Amino acid sequence: MPEPTPSSPTRAAAEGRVVVVGLGYVGLPVVAAAVGAGMSVAGLDASPERVAVLQEGRSPVDDLSDDDVAGLLAAGFTPTGDPDVLAGAAVVVICVPTPLGDDGSPDLTAVEQAAETVAARLGPGTLVVLESTTYPGTTEELLQPVLERGGLVAGTDFHLAYSPERIDPGNRRYGLANTPKVLGGLTPACADAAEAFYGAFCEQVVRVASTRVAELTKLLENTYRTVNIALVNEMAVFCHDLGVDLWEAIDAAATKPFGFAPFRPGPGVGGHCIPIDPDYLSYAVRRLGYPFRFVELAQEVNARMPAYVVARAGAMLNDVSRSVRGARVLLVGVTYKADVADERQSPSVPVARRLLELGALVSYADPFVPSWRVDGHDVARVDDPVAAAPEQDLVVLLQPHSAFDVDAVAAGSSLFLDTRGVAAGDSVERL
Repeated sequence: MPEPTPSSPTRAAAEGRVVVVGLGYVGLPVVAAAVGAGMSVAGLDASPERVAVLQEGRSPVDDLSDDDVAGLLAAGFTPTGDPDVLAGAAVVVICVPTPLGDDGSPDLTAVEQAAETVAARLGPGTLVVLESTTYPGTTEELLQPVLERGGLVAGTDFHLAYSPERIDPGNRRYGLANTPKVLGGLTPACADAAEAFYGAFCEQVVRVASTRVAELTKLLENTYRTVNIALVNEMAVFCHDLGVDLWEAIDAAATKPFGFAPFRPGPGVGGHCIPIDPDYLSYAVRRLGYPFRFVELAQEVNARMPAYVVARAGAMLNDVSRSVRGARVLLVGVTYKADVADERQSPSVPVARRLLELGALVSYADPFVPSWRVDGHDVARVDDPVAAAPEQDLVVLLQPHSAFDVDAVAAGSSLFLDTRGVAAGDSVERL
């Protein structure tokens, strides 16, 4: 069989081995989808611990169970830390983390390292796709030059594309298969190859004109969410002072069948996307010499919410002649999102930090978090928040996991601060 040329998407579709670089919340769903489509799949990860967990048939993410991982292994999936697995790959999908650096600017170290690892083993006809969230221009300005160091030329000798991840951890309705897959290729042939690959397991592929448009798409989606979350968070602050029930107003506004999308306030934003992605877009704008005032203001508003939660908690205690110092405060739900174990950027951490600084006796309840440390401090864990509630001076609901009987917890509490607007009862005060 003759060697496929870069102008043909055949190799990229399903006839060669797929290697997913980065086996986390983004990479593992790609692995599962590709295996389900009958492809031969290997996974490369720089963490020996994560590789070992997968090799043992255990899942490190919420969206795949241990049984799911065992099934992937039985179907031939090979997780490894050996970069030589990339040799001869038909498709390489890069799904590595893109956090912020200490100075708040994008940290693309993992992308660059992955690119260098791939470049050393890149063969003709391979499709390389970056899925990691980043600012417009990364694929062409960073990834492409590194991949071409071995002498192969993107768009001529190998395919290069960008397709933003749209994984929503814990979402049981929308997954990789039924969420439209946006992609942009360096050339039309590159886009053809990427479309052939993703089309094997995604119901709808949305092609855009370039990698830069695809990169911007993800940032636009999450910046839209950030700005609207900030809007209702700021409204929550002044609506409380005005004596207006913002939650009821949001529900009423949501009855309008056009022109309004409901967003609801909370104790802050968490996860990898909302607190970080808008800063990638802001960084790209600042490189042009412009401020991105909407994003910067939205990030500022959202970052203030944990402190506002603590201020409200202090005011509630003060109303019953209790100080925060020495008060028993139970935090219910400390992950960043309901029904997931992911603690990344969770606003529960700054909430707990400030309460501890003020001298509160803090404990927590969360079925997904067996132990919790905040700034080196071991926070006491409560197994049954319903039983523990009457012993507390204040209960703060941060995350309404479905395992919680929130109304029962509220009923047993003398003071209950609901930051999610889901509880009812005489002791409940909404954010």
